[in-house]
Amino acid sequence: MTRSHSIAVLPGDGIGPEVVSCALEVLDAAEQRFGFATERSEFSAGAGHYLATGELFDAVEPRLRDRDAILFGSMGDPRVTPGVLERGFILEMRQRFQQAANVRPVRLYPGVPSPIAGLTPERCEMVIVRENTEGAYVGRGSTVHAGTPHAVAMQESLNTRAGIERVVDFSFRLALGRRRRLTLCHKTNILVAAGQLWQQVVAEVGERYPEVEVDYVHVDAMCFHLPLAPERFDVVVTDNLFGDIITDLGAVIQGGLGVATSANLNLDGSAPSMFEAIHGSAPDIAGTGRANPAGAILSLALMLGHLGEGDAARAVEAATVEVLGGLPALSGAEMGLSTPQIGTRIAQIVREGRADASLVPDSLLGVLASLEPSRL
Repeated sequence: MTRSHSIAVLPGDGIGPEVVSCALEVLDAAEQRFGFATERSEFSAGAGHYLATGELFDAVEPRLRDRDAILFGSMGDPRVTPGVLERGFILEMRQRFQQAANVRPVRLYPGVPSPIAGLTPERCEMVIVRENTEGAYVGRGSTVHAGTPHAVAMQESLNTRAGIERVVDFSFRLALGRRRRLTLCHKTNILVAAGQLWQQVVAEVGERYPEVEVDYVHVDAMCFHLPLAPERFDVVVTDNLFGDIITDLGAVIQGGLGVATSANLNLDGSAPSMFEAIHGSAPDIAGTGRANPAGAILSLALMLGHLGEGDAARAVEAATVEVLGGLPALSGAEMGLSTPQIGTRIAQIVREGRADASLVPDSLLGVLASLEPSRL
């Protein structure tokens, strides 16, 4: 019997539909090559849908909940007030589906240029795990005397032991299957209460994993060490806000936002996980064919690994790396190929079985190796 997976597709705004279309073309090739099938349902979500209907995540939640995984494009549009889509859809999905761990590989692939002089792939291969449902992103805050010289704004950061522990335990299990090094990134000298809770949980959970070496770095120091000595890091675990910031820095180091990918993982199987490139909707280049679809296609590789299609995931990653390594640039018209041309070339390599596995000896699948305790 053919293996089948139920996939929700949310192309979203801006360049989202373009890069997701490329990912789906690659998915077609992977299915043909590796003998599985997907049942895909595309859902309207984002600025256009919101402006036409006023609907956000509430409207689509019941139809997403029973899917095996979600492939997400991008969301955001200057016609919609900042925060409406982000809070009303993206953060709502992460919290209601308890996508507790945002997992972002930071790896420099062979042939892909980095702005860091002399950086080699051997020195840049880490995973940043960001707590994904709490911290400053819970959306709690208030403003009094708005619009006056006496305006006061308060924004809360919520940190619970349960929320921290589940993502810290996941990070230790991830490190156990990699180079056995875990770094906590926080700001414990200023955010004392939250920082102490994070440190306490890391210390206590670490007792279950004596094989893993534990390190600590302030977030400002991380911004110094990350570009200069990325080899110092294996698995980094951090809070929601800090993770959002340092992973963008990591994306630059690995070649740009166009090649960066992420998984938003539900760790107990109670709801679907969501996979997305970390770039935004880039409305200024939408429709020009200048967007790099690699991040979306590598997100597809992560999704396939999550669904148990390991061979397909490896092939998709290797094919993407092969094409990236042949581009004269990683963004804009300087890439030499348009968005759909890049997608088609990657799909062709996957379909023909020509992907060079030596380009990714340590596959992205390693990122997901400890999603379930039974996998260790």
